[in-house]
Amino acid sequence: MTQGGERPDGERRAGRGPSRADDGGADRGGRTSGRSGSRFDGGSGDRTGGRSDGRGGPGRGSSGRGRPGRGGPGQARDGRGEQGRDGVAMRGGPRLAPKQERKPEPAIDEDVTGFEIDRAVKNELRTLSKDNAKGVGQHLVMVARLLDADVVAARAHAETAVRRAGRVAAVRETRGLVAYREADYQLALSEFRTARRLSGSQHLLPLMVDCERGLGRPERALELAGSPEARTLGRAERIELLIVCSGIRRDMGDLDAAVVLLETPELNPNRRDPWSARLFYAYAAALLERGDRDLARAWFAEAADADSDVETDAAERLDELDGVVFVDLGGGDEAAPEADPAESVTDPGEPVDVEPSEPGEADQREPVNDGHDRGGQSEPVDADQSLPDDAGPREPVEHGEGEQG
Repeated sequence: MTQGGERPDGERRAGRGPSRADDGGADRGGRTSGRSGSRFDGGSGDRTGGRSDGRGGPGRGSSGRGRPGRGGPGQARDGRGEQGRDGVAMRGGPRLAPKQERKPEPAIDEDVTGFEIDRAVKNELRTLSKDNAKGVGQHLVMVARLLDADVVAARAHAETAVRRAGRVAAVRETRGLVAYREADYQLALSEFRTARRLSGSQHLLPLMVDCERGLGRPERALELAGSPEARTLGRAERIELLIVCSGIRRDMGDLDAAVVLLETPELNPNRRDPWSARLFYAYAAALLERGDRDLARAWFAEAADADSDVETDAAERLDELDGVVFVDLGGGDEAAPEADPAESVTDPGEPVDVEPSEPGEADQREPVNDGHDRGGQSEPVDADQSLPDDAGPREPVEHGEGEQG
């Protein structure tokens, strides 16, 4: 599973991982240390010390039985035994301590059964109990459903799955993908390394390389990309790795190398493979950054045509190169712009059509808006009031019935 979050230029940002030596040694060393601390609480190292002290020292001979007389490291074992006889603690120490209360789990959608996951993931979950496998599967399905819409909710489901099945590679990979989408490249790298160690698969290598890139370690990313494990990748993962490495070369200013890296047999505009849209897009972006605008436009067009799942923003980049500007006309709720008061003033040279508001009211005319704000009302104009000389001829005033002109 190599898909992760996407960079603004269409490239996947994930998987910038350390070298293989750091990956294996650090994780194995930490795991061994943890096992030693829990398994040997008064264990083999302490028994060896106590045995040598008991045999060589006076405690065993003077006491007859010798166990209470042991000193040094053996005290931890004796103390544990005395607690057991007094009923304070059972044999086994902290391993039998009460478990912490389980944290509340996020809700599962009613239509999610947990059986929607891939067959390979189902096989990994067979190591769990039936009920636990079903619950973990439901949380994994919820992560896939929410990852694009609500990454915070997706993270809650991924963390729950890790608490319930932290030794399942698919679960750790899922947690890493969520961290990758949130640009938490350090956590994503750690989870990807754990998943790779549990499964033995190298398919997460492109994501680990891109995580190293996100952490600002391009040299380390290129070292990981050139490791022997990279030669075992399938075609899809190999193309993803080339796309990431091309982006690293662009970050380092080596634009010619960024272009040449992608000129592979898969870079064929007549082909439509699952990786074609992303490969065409990455090639177009590298060409554009190098200054080949016309050729970049042609490959952006190919990427947009191949991108049936809208994995990239190739169409938008193509419009930018063509100078297409989109204007949002959906602002119906916005207030209309106010008219300029200077444009609303009546020209004195135009005749004013004045009619009485009610029959019989010949001495008043309709209010005339002179363009000034008067609290929503305009002052009436007297019909008998003389207009300026340059106002032109005045319309005759109609009188009501019964009145003489």
